[in-house]
Amino acid sequence: MLTIPVTERCRLVPLSLADAEELFSLTDANRGHLRQWLPWLDGVRRVDDTRTFIRAAQAQAARNDGLQLALTVDGRIAGVIGHHHVDWRNRITSLGYWIGESYQGRGFTTAACRALITRAFDAARLNRIEIRCAAGNHRSRAVPIRLGLREEGLLRDAEWLYDHFVDHVVYATLAREWRAAEERAGAGREP
Repeated sequence: MLTIPVTERCRLVPLSLADAEELFSLTDANRGHLRQWLPWLDGVRRVDDTRTFIRAAQAQAARNDGLQLALTVDGRIAGVIGHHHVDWRNRITSLGYWIGESYQGRGFTTAACRALITRAFDAARLNRIEIRCAAGNHRSRAVPIRLGLREEGLLRDAEWLYDHFVDHVVYATLAREWRAAEERAGAGREP
């Protein structure tokens, strides 16, 4: 799998075991920030836990069941973005992402999602992509809204988050909608 260019400063790169310490350090430094929305933080207590995640990501890619990629900014890991699973029969996937707090608010997550969605539609020939966000996670919800995904509904008590359930808002786009929006955006650019 090749690197996916996102912006001049940002790339999506396959995770390798050599990334384990850097990724663990980012996770650990952002533990309080991430824990409010991500249910897996308590299971990541050592670098070996991150190595286990990277091995699982590599196995997922080998099974052709989606990708987990490091979102890098200026060559440093800033977060992770990937597919939860790919339903090849129906050509559907969902995206998940997280980014370190110091990288928020600069458009990296939105740009990375745009690049991965475009790749999923163009290279993988998928038809539908979903992003599900906790209803109260307004920063995460802003990403699919900025990308023009359609809000399709609310899943009540969709996820157990340590000591309570949270609702999820479902956003989605179809390949034909994405391509039409990209063509409209391209038509407004200077030649």
